[in-house]
Order: sequence, then C-alpha cells, then structure tokens
Amino acid sequence: MPSSPRTGRLRRGLLAGLVAASVAVPVSGMARPEAVPAPAPAARNPLGTAAPAALAERYAATRTDIVAAERAAAGHGDRVRAAALHEMAGPARTFLTFDGRDGGRSAEVFGDLARAERIAVLVPGAGIGLDHYWRLRDGSRALLRELGGRSAVIAWLGYPTPDTVSVGSVTPDRAIAAAPGLVDFTHELERLKPDARTALLCHSYGTVVCARAAHGVRAADIVLYGSPGTGYPDAAALRTGATVWAGRADGDWIADVPHVRLRLPFLELGFGTDPVSPRFGARIFAAGDGGHGDYLKSGSEPLRNIARIVAGRAGSEPTRGERHA
Repeated sequence: MPSSPRTGRLRRGLLAGLVAASVAVPVSGMARPEAVPAPAPAARNPLGTAAPAALAERYAATRTDIVAAERAAAGHGDRVRAAALHEMAGPARTFLTFDGRDGGRSAEVFGDLARAERIAVLVPGAGIGLDHYWRLRDGSRALLRELGGRSAVIAWLGYPTPDTVSVGSVTPDRAIAAAPGLVDFTHELERLKPDARTALLCHSYGTVVCARAAHGVRAADIVLYGSPGTGYPDAAALRTGATVWAGRADGDWIADVPHVRLRLPFLELGFGTDPVSPRFGARIFAAGDGGHGDYLKSGSEPLRNIARIVAGRAGSEPTRGERHA
C-alpha cells in the first residue's frame, strides 16, 4: 500500500533529523564523556538485606569509588567532571552503585530505602550523565518531597545515555543494551524490599529503555512521559503485568518528533506509535503545559499525578475522552 502524503512528510522529517545528528556527532566527539578515565569500582557481593546498617555500609563503600573517580578526573584535567563527582561524594549522598568508567553508571537513593513502602525508579533519557547529573538529582528530590514519608526515589543512571541530537537518540541500540541491567536492578529491589510498591518512571529516551525491559521488570506501574515512542505498536506488545501510563505536556517539543519506525538495511530509525495516542492503549495522565524537562518540576501538575501513580492512588475517571490520573 503506498504511503500517505502525511507519512511521507514524517519520514522525510525523521531522515532530515538523522542527517543533522550525523553532522553533529563528529563535531561533539572530541568532548565525549566516555573519554574521561576512571578506575574500576571495588568488587562487592550483592546486598543481602535492606537493613539500615547494611545500606549505610554500602553507601560508604560506594562513596570511596566516587572519590577515586573524582581524583582520576582531576588528574585528567577535567574540572567539570571532577566538580560533579566531588558533589556526588558528599557525606549526605547515598549511592547503591557507582562506576565512573565509560561515561558513568550509578544508582542513587533519595529517601529512606530501609523503611520505604513505595519506591520510584527514575530512568533518564538523552543528555543525562555525570556532568549533567543535577537534572536527575533535582527531579528525584522534588518527587520525594511530593511523595512524603515511607518513600524512596532511586535515580537509575544505568546506561550511557545518547546525546540529545545524535544518531543514538533515534535508534534503539542503547536501549537494547541497557534493558537487561534495568531488569536485574528491579529484581534486586524486589528481593531487598518484597513488600514495597515499585514504579518505573521513564523519561524521553528512557521510555525506550523501559519498553525493552518491560517484559522482565518487577514493577506495579511503568510511567512513560515525554516519550518519542517506545519501538512497540501498543502497550500490549510490552508483555508486562504492570499498568502502563503515558503523559505528555502541552509545551513538550517531543510532540513534533515523527512517530514512525523505519527499518533500513543496517539501521532502525524512530520508535513508532505515540504512547499518548488512543491506539497505543496506555492509561493517560494529565501532564500540564510545561516543557520537555518540566515533568518533575516542583509544584507542577505532572509531578503531582506521577506521585499519585507511584503511591497507588491514581484514579481512572475519564477526562476529555481519555483516562487521566
């Protein structure tokens, strides 16, 4: 069947974006975060318990890894990375895992994981790394304040996120590589906190990661926001027992990204169906009128609704023909 004029325009738009990204990659390549050296973290056994003493011991040990990475970054002459790591190594910060190599991986806990009855795992999208970690940190803190007591938020930077304007941001390769790690992480959380209610909160390219992991993760809810698509035609294709939610703010530029999926001989481009479209079949939550980076902004409508989902208090009354939190 021949493609419609609208589909043709979308395809051309996506291909134009790819060309622009391809030009940008060589220019930015010399400053790649992966170029900053860091030592391997010390080998540790999996946590056997989420008791306060065990967590405190893990947090202290992981802080040692961060300090070692800070020294390596300073020795390399990267003041930005060294400053970011210095802040991350502060005595009040609590990391379950940290690896400064290859751009950095980490899982930071906000709140009291030992006593948490509900846990939100934040999976970030493109452009988030150790050098811009404050974006993930600020959103995590805002969500924790909204959730209140007996809650924990975990910022899971478990993969090298692509640059916002890059070939990587319109292909599934990094999501495919990241998904097994996310699955393993949720299984570990379930083992440590079997009675806690866990939700995956997935932003932008992070929604592609969560979709790839959905069939294996342990979570009550998977929340997709600011999504370019997931790579799947509908929520049922994720093969998950979790409730799948989707939201997009009125001012989010991601709405202009073509929701197509092109299979080329050596490359797959785009992520297909818009998760907030009726045919995707997710439960829709109201996400306000902010921009792409405003979903976890203090006092915002999407933050309140996402917190309600995490807490298991989201309603299902239809609004304007869609189901909202």
